[in-house]
Amino acid sequence: MIDLTFYAEILPRLIAGLPLTLELAGLSVTLGFCLALILALAQRHGVIIPAIVRGFVAVFRGTPLLVQIFLIYYGIGQFRHGLQAIGLWGLFREPFWCATLALTLNTTAYGSEILRGSIASVPGGLREAARALGLTRFQTLHRIVLPLALRQALPSYGNEIILMIKGTSLASIVTLMEVTGIAQGIISESYRAIEVFVGAGLIYLTLNFTIIRLVGALETRLSRHLRRDGNTGGKPVAANLGNVH
Repeated sequence: MIDLTFYAEILPRLIAGLPLTLELAGLSVTLGFCLALILALAQRHGVIIPAIVRGFVAVFRGTPLLVQIFLIYYGIGQFRHGLQAIGLWGLFREPFWCATLALTLNTTAYGSEILRGSIASVPGGLREAARALGLTRFQTLHRIVLPLALRQALPSYGNEIILMIKGTSLASIVTLMEVTGIAQGIISESYRAIEVFVGAGLIYLTLNFTIIRLVGALETRLSRHLRRDGNTGGKPVAANLGNVH
């Protein structure tokens, strides 16, 4: 039987960790997106830089996020004297910034591959048309390639945002009291793990469902011109961009 009194007691405490969860996820996703876009564009030029980017992506996609947090949180401490010399130790001694750095680098690796694929999927005919119209490479990228690529990347990037929100739960291992960290504290007091984790899970589920709806609404808004008629219920209809000349 569900103990509503117990949930009424713990849910406000769990929700109190939600701002930190959102701060970690929002900051890492924002910084990660900017870095991912830079890396995705960098892979289209030269030979050495793409090789370095692919190495970075392979490392952060091929290792667990938990290991990355441990390496940054505990490993950077070995370089304390060097960081103090350049004035960065005050930043890296804080668990928040270590967790944010790990989350940012992780989402950068995944996001760069999402954006690289989306940019590569933009039909070459559009670039040729832009050159015929006298647009520079920057104007073509800014006005044609990136708007199309970002719209195509939106569903996949929405999934990456959800993964980052769930990934913030690992920040509790470096003493950050977000939702999962608070849940662990409540369990140590009450010894009622199932009820507490169900409550925490409901908070994550509600948050991720909200993000899914927001991303879906944004996708529909950006793809409004792809709908065949007004009876599609707000859902974008797939378009054959390959036929654009």
